[in-house]
Amino acid sequence: MGYWGYYVVGRSERPLGEFAAVAGVRDRLTLLERRPDGWQVWECPSDGTVDVGNMNTLAHETEAPALFGYVLDSDCVVVEAAAPESGAWTTCLARNAMAGYLDLGEDELTVEDYFLEPRDAADRAVAWAAESGRTARPAALLDVLTADPEPSAEELFFRFLDRLGVLPQ
Repeated sequence: MGYWGYYVVGRSERPLGEFAAVAGVRDRLTLLERRPDGWQVWECPSDGTVDVGNMNTLAHETEAPALFGYVLDSDCVVVEAAAPESGAWTTCLARNAMAGYLDLGEDELTVEDYFLEPRDAADRAVAWAAESGRTARPAALLDVLTADPEPSAEELFFRFLDRLGVLPQ
């Protein structure tokens, strides 16, 4: 069995766990990394029944871009991002695996009905990165947005953060 849970990513001089946006899971958050420039990554294990909070509110409270990554059994990741100026967007990593987790039913809905397509997500991610003072290349982001989750979805998520310039590896 793989990992299930959230990664909460944001930028602030204050610990992200102190903000009202994530107050409901404050006791479950663990700081994974904090960079000198204020970027932080927090972890919140979850089986899908935990509401980690609101990343739109977190972006507003920190006055900086914020991002949540929800990992499903180390197979795929739901990425929700928001920034004060460029707004909110949602995509996923490991699209083929994500399709297996969606209840697509008889309506013939696809992953694209739920998440931005990779090219659109790459464009939104570039704007998100620019708002955070970083430069991201669409081709490098597109490479991650279309990649398989090898060796795990968590590593794919951290590669995505690297391409955004948030946590350079």
